[in-house]
Amino acid sequence: MPGGSARGDAPGAASPAGLVGAPRTPGSEGSAAAPDSATREAYSGGYRERGAADAYDGPDGHDGPDGYDGPDGYDRPDEYDGPGTHAAQAPSASPHASGPRTPASRAAAPRPVVQRSSVRGQILDALRVALVGGELAPGEVYSAPALGERFGVSATPVREAMQQLAIEGAVEVVPNRGFRVVERGARELAELAEIRALLEVPVMLRLARTVPADRWTELRPLAEATARIASTGCRATYVESDRAFHRAVLALSGNEQLVRITDDLHRRAQWPLVSGPASRRRNALMADAAEHTALLDALINKDLSAVQPLVRDHFAGDC
Repeated sequence: MPGGSARGDAPGAASPAGLVGAPRTPGSEGSAAAPDSATREAYSGGYRERGAADAYDGPDGHDGPDGYDGPDGYDRPDEYDGPGTHAAQAPSASPHASGPRTPASRAAAPRPVVQRSSVRGQILDALRVALVGGELAPGEVYSAPALGERFGVSATPVREAMQQLAIEGAVEVVPNRGFRVVERGARELAELAEIRALLEVPVMLRLARTVPADRWTELRPLAEATARIASTGCRATYVESDRAFHRAVLALSGNEQLVRITDDLHRRAQWPLVSGPASRRRNALMADAAEHTALLDALINKDLSAVQPLVRDHFAGDC
């Protein structure tokens, strides 16, 4: 308020009552007349009469001296202008001058944290596609700032996504340089195939005995989808369809932990390999997709003698 304090003190007076916790003296509040309807001020959908303390309830239900308690639990001596900021002017003691508070008088709310998480998830998906497709070459080191520039984002979500890939075993941290794409050896792939077989073969044999044929038939569209995608030769797209088929098969067991663990192993087995010519890659994908169809036929027909070797061979040659 020009020419006076923000609380209606005499012009030019520096009132100690403007400080948090300072005692107020009679007369420093302006008029002490009994409050009427005009001396009520609106805040957060409720009303409170302005009394000697000149305080109102904050959204957390606590009275703050000359203000309200902020979300961090501290009293604001002035009007709350949002987290991490200080008010430029205290609220007037005059109800006619202050008037009701409206949402427009408050600072804009910060952007939700979920937006950043969403960016990290999108970058993680993009990096997985680049890894499986061979765009990020095995043995090469990539920095978060360089990848961030490639994706049009800052280095932070890229670094967070790469750290997740390090947990999954796709990359390894290189101090002061970035992340190196892990090179998969034949022994490591064989070990992953063995673990998957130990987990999945007994389950599939049990499912072959107990699941009715019509339930298996419902998975036919997934098997056909993998065959169509394989014909395009796009490995990055195929591996997602491949994993979707295997998840659907194991989901019939009702064991969510089994589905989660085997899907993680499956993903690790698909991490980048040195790719050959496009024609050879397409032929390998089509052969892998054909094994889905053969396995599904064996499950529908309850041909237990065919299920076990089909699953083991499929894991050994997984794309």
